[in-house]
Amino acid sequence: MVELKGWKEVPMGGVCWVKSDEYLTGDWRTFKPVLSEEKCTKCGFCWIYCPDNSIIWDGESYPKIDYDHCKGCGICAEQCPVGAIKMELE
Repeated sequence: MVELKGWKEVPMGGVCWVKSDEYLTGDWRTFKPVLSEEKCTKCGFCWIYCPDNSIIWDGESYPKIDYDHCKGCGICAEQCPVGAIKMELE
C-alpha cells in the first residue's frame, strides 16, 4: 500500500516523476468547486477538462469531486455549460 503524502513532503520535482495520486495536493487550493446536482446534466465536461483527474465520474451518476487532489483551478466550473459548478472560498 502506498503511503499518501501532503504537499510539504513532495521532493523537488517529485510530482513530475511519480503518480500524482501518491500526494494529497488538495490543500494547495484557495477556492473549491461545489457541484449542484439540481443543475447538473451529467454531460461530463468537468470530467473531461479536469487537469488533475479530480472529477470522479462513472458516466451515469453525478460527478464527484476528489477534494484530496483538486487544486481549485476552476477549469471545471468554467467549462460547465449549465453553471452547475461554483467556486467557493475554502
